[in-house]
Amino acid sequence: MSNCSNIEDLVKLKPDYIGFIFYQKSKRYIGEIISNEILSLIPVFIHKVGVFVDEPFDNLLEKFREYKLDIIQLHGSELPEYCERLKKLDIPIIKVFGIDSEFDFDSLIPYDQFVDYYLFDTVSDLRGGSGLKFDWEKLHYYVGDKPFILSGGIHPGDVTDIKCISHKALYAVDINSGFELKPGIKDIPKIETFICQLND
Repeated sequence: MSNCSNIEDLVKLKPDYIGFIFYQKSKRYIGEIISNEILSLIPVFIHKVGVFVDEPFDNLLEKFREYKLDIIQLHGSELPEYCERLKKLDIPIIKVFGIDSEFDFDSLIPYDQFVDYYLFDTVSDLRGGSGLKFDWEKLHYYVGDKPFILSGGIHPGDVTDIKCISHKALYAVDINSGFELKPGIKDIPKIETFICQLND
Protein backbone atom coordinates (compact mmCIF):
# COMPACT_ATOMS: atom_id res chain seq x y z
CA MET A 1 0.00 0.00 0.00
CA SER A 2 1.29 3.44 -0.86
CA ASN A 3 -1.72 5.79 -1.10
CA CYS A 4 -2.17 7.87 2.05
CA SER A 5 -5.93 8.39 1.87
CA ASN A 6 -6.50 4.72 1.05
CA ILE A 7 -4.35 3.66 4.01
CA GLU A 8 -6.16 6.14 6.25
CA ASP A 9 -9.50 4.58 5.31
CA LEU A 10 -8.19 1.05 5.71
CA VAL A 11 -6.81 1.49 9.22
CA LYS A 12 -10.30 2.44 10.38
CA LEU A 13 -11.26 -1.20 9.72
CA LYS A 14 -8.49 -2.30 12.11
CA PRO A 15 -6.83 -5.03 10.07
CA ASP A 16 -4.19 -7.01 11.96
CA TYR A 17 -1.56 -6.47 9.27
CA ILE A 18 -0.77 -4.06 6.45
CA GLY A 19 1.81 -5.07 3.87
CA PHE A 20 4.45 -3.09 2.00
CA ILE A 21 5.89 -4.87 -1.01
CA PHE A 22 9.59 -4.30 -1.61
CA TYR A 23 9.76 -6.52 -4.69
CA GLN A 24 10.51 -4.31 -7.68
CA LYS A 25 8.79 -6.57 -10.21
CA SER A 26 5.47 -6.38 -8.35
CA LYS A 27 2.69 -4.09 -9.57
CA ARG A 28 2.35 -3.09 -5.91
CA TYR A 29 6.01 -2.17 -5.35
CA ILE A 30 6.20 0.47 -2.65
CA GLY A 31 9.21 2.20 -4.22
CA GLU A 32 12.62 3.00 -2.81
CA ILE A 33 11.28 5.03 0.11
CA ILE A 34 8.25 4.80 2.41
CA SER A 35 7.36 8.33 3.44
CA ASN A 36 7.03 9.33 7.06
CA GLU A 37 3.51 10.45 6.22
CA ILE A 38 2.51 6.89 5.30
CA LEU A 39 4.19 5.38 8.35
CA SER A 40 2.53 7.88 10.68
CA LEU A 41 -0.93 6.74 9.53
CA ILE A 42 -0.49 3.21 10.86
CA PRO A 43 -1.31 2.78 14.56
CA VAL A 44 0.81 0.55 16.76
CA PHE A 45 -1.86 -2.17 16.95
CA ILE A 46 -1.56 -2.84 13.20
CA HIS A 47 1.57 -4.80 12.28
CA LYS A 48 3.62 -3.46 9.39
CA VAL A 49 4.71 -6.31 7.13
CA GLY A 50 7.64 -5.99 4.77
CA VAL A 51 7.26 -8.34 1.80
CA PHE A 52 10.55 -9.38 0.17
CA VAL A 53 11.57 -11.76 -2.61
CA ASP A 54 15.10 -13.16 -2.42
CA GLU A 55 16.36 -9.85 -1.07
CA PRO A 56 20.05 -9.57 -0.14
CA PHE A 57 20.15 -10.00 3.63
CA ASP A 58 21.76 -6.66 4.48
CA ASN A 59 19.28 -4.77 2.30
CA LEU A 60 16.36 -6.45 4.02
CA LEU A 61 17.77 -5.71 7.45
CA GLU A 62 18.25 -2.06 6.54
CA LYS A 63 14.61 -1.75 5.40
CA PHE A 64 13.34 -3.55 8.50
CA ARG A 65 15.13 -1.16 10.81
CA GLU A 66 14.63 2.03 8.82
CA TYR A 67 10.86 1.65 8.58
CA LYS A 68 10.39 -0.02 11.96
CA LEU A 69 8.65 -2.99 10.37
CA ASP A 70 7.08 -5.51 12.71
CA ILE A 71 7.38 -8.68 10.66
CA ILE A 72 9.08 -9.90 7.49
CA GLN A 73 7.29 -11.92 4.79
CA LEU A 74 9.68 -13.95 2.66
CA HIS A 75 8.06 -14.62 -0.69
CA GLY A 76 11.01 -16.04 -2.59
CA SER A 77 13.23 -19.11 -2.48
CA GLU A 78 14.89 -18.18 0.80
CA LEU A 79 16.64 -21.13 2.46
CA PRO A 80 16.26 -22.13 6.13
CA GLU A 81 19.70 -20.62 6.79
CA TYR A 82 18.43 -17.21 5.69
CA CYS A 83 15.50 -17.52 8.08
CA GLU A 84 17.83 -18.62 10.85
CA ARG A 85 19.85 -15.42 10.51
CA LEU A 86 16.68 -13.36 10.94
CA LYS A 87 15.55 -15.52 13.85
CA LYS A 88 18.82 -14.85 15.68
CA LEU A 89 17.97 -11.14 15.47
CA ASP A 90 14.50 -11.78 16.93
CA ILE A 91 12.81 -10.69 13.71
CA PRO A 92 9.39 -12.34 13.24
CA ILE A 93 9.04 -14.21 9.97
CA ILE A 94 6.24 -15.28 7.64
CA LYS A 95 7.58 -17.75 5.08
CA VAL A 96 5.54 -18.14 1.91
CA PHE A 97 5.12 -21.39 -0.02
CA GLY A 98 3.34 -21.78 -3.32
CA ILE A 99 0.96 -24.72 -3.27
CA ASP A 100 0.16 -26.89 -6.27
CA SER A 101 -0.86 -30.51 -6.81
CA GLU A 102 2.75 -31.68 -6.35
CA PHE A 103 3.57 -29.73 -3.20
CA ASP A 104 5.08 -31.81 -0.38
CA PHE A 105 4.39 -30.32 3.06
CA ASP A 106 7.41 -32.20 4.44
CA SER A 107 9.48 -29.53 2.71
CA LEU A 108 8.41 -27.16 5.50
CA ILE A 109 10.13 -29.16 8.24
CA PRO A 110 13.58 -27.50 7.89
CA TYR A 111 11.91 -24.10 8.41
CA ASP A 112 9.85 -25.00 11.46
CA GLN A 113 12.31 -23.83 14.09
CA PHE A 114 13.05 -20.51 12.41
CA VAL A 115 9.75 -19.04 11.21
CA ASP A 116 6.69 -17.82 13.08
CA TYR A 117 4.05 -18.40 10.40
CA TYR A 118 3.67 -20.03 7.03
CA LEU A 119 1.67 -18.43 4.27
CA PHE A 120 0.18 -20.76 1.69
CA ASP A 121 -0.31 -19.10 -1.68
CA THR A 122 -0.91 -20.19 -5.25
CA VAL A 123 2.16 -21.09 -7.30
CA SER A 124 2.86 -18.18 -9.64
CA ASP A 125 5.75 -16.65 -11.54
CA LEU A 126 4.46 -13.32 -10.20
CA ARG A 127 5.41 -14.30 -6.64
CA GLY A 128 1.91 -13.55 -5.39
CA GLY A 129 -0.87 -11.27 -6.50
CA SER A 130 -1.90 -13.62 -9.31
CA GLY A 131 -5.57 -13.64 -8.31
CA LEU A 132 -5.56 -17.44 -8.62
CA LYS A 133 -6.71 -19.91 -5.99
CA PHE A 134 -5.04 -23.22 -5.16
CA ASP A 135 -6.98 -26.33 -4.15
CA TRP A 136 -7.76 -25.77 -0.48
CA GLU A 137 -8.32 -29.52 -0.06
CA LYS A 138 -4.51 -29.74 -0.08
CA LEU A 139 -4.52 -28.17 3.39
CA HIS A 140 -5.55 -31.55 4.81
CA TYR A 141 -2.02 -32.74 4.09
CA TYR A 142 -0.52 -30.12 6.36
CA VAL A 143 -0.19 -31.82 9.75
CA GLY A 144 2.17 -29.35 11.39
CA ASP A 145 1.44 -27.11 14.35
CA LYS A 146 2.98 -23.95 12.92
CA PRO A 147 0.16 -21.43 12.28
CA PHE A 148 -0.50 -20.66 8.64
CA ILE A 149 -2.06 -17.79 6.72
CA LEU A 150 -4.37 -18.60 3.83
CA SER A 151 -3.75 -16.63 0.65
CA GLY A 152 -4.15 -16.85 -3.09
CA GLY A 153 -7.04 -15.49 -5.13
CA ILE A 154 -9.36 -14.87 -2.20
CA HIS A 155 -12.48 -12.93 -3.19
CA PRO A 156 -15.55 -11.59 -1.35
CA GLY A 157 -17.57 -14.66 -2.32
CA ASP A 158 -15.20 -17.01 -0.48
CA VAL A 159 -16.47 -16.31 3.03
CA THR A 160 -18.56 -19.47 3.33
CA ASP A 161 -15.76 -21.71 2.09
CA ILE A 162 -13.25 -20.09 4.42
CA LYS A 163 -15.55 -20.64 7.38
CA CYS A 164 -15.73 -24.31 6.44
CA ILE A 165 -11.97 -24.73 6.86
CA SER A 166 -11.59 -26.42 10.23
CA HIS A 167 -7.80 -26.80 10.23
CA LYS A 168 -6.50 -26.10 13.73
CA ALA A 169 -3.46 -24.21 12.42
CA LEU A 170 -5.38 -21.70 10.27
CA TYR A 171 -4.33 -18.37 11.75
CA ALA A 172 -5.34 -15.63 9.34
CA VAL A 173 -6.57 -14.77 5.86
CA ASP A 174 -4.50 -12.66 3.49
CA ILE A 175 -6.44 -10.61 0.95
CA ASN A 176 -5.09 -8.58 -1.91
CA SER A 177 -6.01 -8.50 -5.61
CA GLY A 178 -9.62 -9.61 -5.06
CA PHE A 179 -10.21 -6.50 -2.97
CA GLU A 180 -8.62 -3.82 -5.10
CA LEU A 181 -9.86 -1.04 -7.32
CA LYS A 182 -6.47 -1.22 -9.02
CA PRO A 183 -3.07 -2.58 -7.91
CA GLY A 184 -2.22 -1.11 -4.53
CA ILE A 185 -5.56 0.65 -4.02
CA LYS A 186 -7.92 -1.29 -1.78
CA ASP A 187 -11.71 -1.36 -2.17
CA ILE A 188 -12.61 -0.27 1.36
CA PRO A 189 -16.38 -1.06 1.32
CA LYS A 190 -15.65 -4.51 -0.09
CA ILE A 191 -13.10 -5.21 2.65
CA GLU A 192 -15.45 -3.93 5.35
CA THR A 193 -18.22 -6.24 4.16
CA PHE A 194 -15.82 -9.18 3.97
CA ILE A 195 -14.57 -8.62 7.55
CA CYS A 196 -18.13 -8.34 8.88
CA GLN A 197 -19.23 -11.53 7.12
CA LEU A 198 -16.13 -13.43 8.21
CA ASN A 199 -16.65 -12.43 11.85
CA ASP A 200 -20.39 -13.04 11.78
